[in-house]
Amino acid sequence: MTEPPRPGFGPRALGTLLAPMLRPAFARRRAPAIAQLAADWPTIVGPRLAEMTTPRRLAAGSLTLACAGPVALEVQHLSPALIERINTHLGRRAVERLRLVQDLLAPLVATPAESAADPAALAAIEERLDGIPPSQLRDALAALGRAIHAARRP
Repeated sequence: MTEPPRPGFGPRALGTLLAPMLRPAFARRRAPAIAQLAADWPTIVGPRLAEMTTPRRLAAGSLTLACAGPVALEVQHLSPALIERINTHLGRRAVERLRLVQDLLAPLVATPAESAADPAALAAIEERLDGIPPSQLRDALAALGRAIHAARRP
């Protein structure tokens, strides 16, 4: 409801000025909570999971997450902890369940630790593994060492 126009250029109620500007934003029916989730997503779920998932919609206690590839299985296993972290961040019980959708456009960025690691650290990791013969175990330990080194870097 808008109030009838007043003669002249006198003061108007703030609601009559804001309504036409805000109507398009609220017509999309996007909850303010989803905007906050999208902005704070890396802080809520961590940078690794934030690179592979994107919050899309929050309606009736169901948060729709877009994810690419096999990440959906990991998110499904982490869903109770994720729901708790999301609700804690929002300060209320806004999310009761996660709905996962496969989305090829969801960011899936694999950042290999080798590309940004310094050569001295990689040499130190290889030196520690000298006593282990080439095997899957050695490869797994080397990957673990590189991941730990990458996590420690600022």
